[in-house]
Amino acid sequence: MARGGQGLARVAVVVRAGAAPLWWCGAVAAGVGVLPPGMTGRRIGVTAGAALFVAALAVVALVRRKRYDALARGAARAGKYDVLQDRAVTVRNWRRGHRWWLLLAFAAALGSSFAVPAAGGMLLAGAGTGLRLKAAWLGRRERSGETLLWVRVDWLDRRGGGPAGKAVKGLRATGVAAGDATPGGSRRRTAALV
Repeated sequence: MARGGQGLARVAVVVRAGAAPLWWCGAVAAGVGVLPPGMTGRRIGVTAGAALFVAALAVVALVRRKRYDALARGAARAGKYDVLQDRAVTVRNWRRGHRWWLLLAFAAALGSSFAVPAAGGMLLAGAGTGLRLKAAWLGRRERSGETLLWVRVDWLDRRGGGPAGKAVKGLRATGVAAGDATPGGSRRRTAALV
């Protein structure tokens, strides 16, 4: 980076990066997993899966909120020479870093269907939904403060995640027009040129 600038990734994008793959892995695993009757039967499996879905959603959506709040309150303005990482790069880094974990989780969810049908897949889908809700919560926080929150790329873990991990000493802030992602981490829609 020129003149001491840092590479910065959007916090909400890092959080949201795992939402879609977890949800889709969970949905497919639950759909396939409901086919075998399992040891418990489909009705008990789906009921247990619904409970796991709600539990995973709540835990993932609510965990570390105080840490995010503390980091956001102490966010410093991004420097002139800081480089804002594209949304697509952040998402790609997270998904590449977690691809084996996602594959193992998918296989475990499918395998568990022979004991409790659909439950493992619904647990994964709940975790993905929880990540999306956490990103939406961060987006509301960014809109209310009219700032986007960024984390130094070198402070993320080796798999491209952990935007509120122990290595993160603080966040950077920019105006809401910076970068290519909206508050909450979704892709910014650009108006078509006429």
